[in-house]
Amino acid sequence: MPFSASIASLRFDQTSFKNSVPAQPMKSLDTKLAEIKANPSSRAFIIADAKDADMAFGVRAPGPRSYLSLRGERPARFSPEVWTRDEYGYRNLPEFLDIIREVVHQGLVDIMLMSAYVNEQLTIKEGLFRHSHVTPAARANDATDVWAVRHGCYTREPAQPFRTATIDQIQCGQLECDRSTDDFPGANLGLYSITFVNDLNQDRETLLAFKSFREEAERKKFRYFLEVFDPNVNSGIPPEKLGEFINDNIVRALAGVPQSGRPLFLKIVYHGPRAMEELAQFDPNLVVGILGGSAGTTCDAFRLIHDAQKYGARVALFGRKINNAEHQLAFIEMLRLITDGKLTPEEAVRAYHGVLQAKNIKPKLPLEKDLELTDPAMSYDGAAASRSVSRPSSPPSQRSSRLSTATPDITHHASRITSPPSSPQPSTLNPQPSPWPVLPNGAPNFDKMDASQRRAYHLHRLTRKFG
Repeated sequence: MPFSASIASLRFDQTSFKNSVPAQPMKSLDTKLAEIKANPSSRAFIIADAKDADMAFGVRAPGPRSYLSLRGERPARFSPEVWTRDEYGYRNLPEFLDIIREVVHQGLVDIMLMSAYVNEQLTIKEGLFRHSHVTPAARANDATDVWAVRHGCYTREPAQPFRTATIDQIQCGQLECDRSTDDFPGANLGLYSITFVNDLNQDRETLLAFKSFREEAERKKFRYFLEVFDPNVNSGIPPEKLGEFINDNIVRALAGVPQSGRPLFLKIVYHGPRAMEELAQFDPNLVVGILGGSAGTTCDAFRLIHDAQKYGARVALFGRKINNAEHQLAFIEMLRLITDGKLTPEEAVRAYHGVLQAKNIKPKLPLEKDLELTDPAMSYDGAAASRSVSRPSSPPSQRSSRLSTATPDITHHASRITSPPSSPQPSTLNPQPSPWPVLPNGAPNFDKMDASQRRAYHLHRLTRKFG
């Protein structure tokens, strides 16, 4: 029996998160933004979980019921004469909210993006983020290119500006906030989305709506980040030139905006190293981030965040890639380990599958298939086709040499969010000789590990955490 399977009965204890978070902590988003601007070579990286899909997909937004929080199923009433067991496979909203709570308590993401309604439930009424370093955010507009309802055709039409929620409703849950204070019970960060389609009238209307929002946000001291989608209709621009089209439109659209009205950071499609470096190096005050897209393998997601960071991105917002994962907490843990330089994408895929095996969760794809890279086109409704570009993993010797520089103890994430300081070291959990090199005090010796030992160590640690 694999070592991971032998400890599969261990459970993930989310209560330790609640007890370990200090009162009114500094938000990690603000700390990292300051660090990134002060030190361009910093490895600080911002990860956001985009749980705002109810403003796009409707009933399907919470995702498949194959993954639930530790709380489990919430009661649902479906008549057996109307629905089959497999026909209604989406989580309901209470189950969706349970997962958001669990991700926030995990503490590895920096931003939780929600709809205005979910923001009201969790931020304003529940106070979920009051004692967390995670920053709540809400989608501040829902242009027509995210109206991805079943049987609809809206996403096939040029994007039209539209806003359901108002800034006041995001900040305080009502039409008008008390402006005598800057302390609002709701989120004071929003995502504003624009889509350039290379049509004069359409793009002009998009920018006029953005201008109106931007001016209102500045008056109300509402912070925002800017999402820029690729054209959702045929723009006449070759795919290989879209990165240049988007980069130029971003810089041009923000050139007339002083610092007081500019976004905290950008969220864009990753168009490859050249386009990313071009935009990231243009202005050190413009923090560039990527969106995760829709379909693809686990290796696609892990390689995407790795490569984007390598070429200048400092933020990643993953929505469906997290929400549709077999185990969301483990998936997020891998993203953080990759951006911290502790695992390569391929090693993270193997470790992630190790967690799934330990929990007896059937992966959507077998390991070898999940290690393949594809090139999914990133449309919001996920309707675009993808092209397989399977590539072999790096030789173990290369992976080992790259990782040998990552000498700091990478268990700092686990100690912060899962166990008190008195928890035993990995070497004391097993009376047998350690399968990886250790220091005299029993701590793992990363300098002397090869790639297989490093994977074994991470598998041991992660399966203890996620059980």
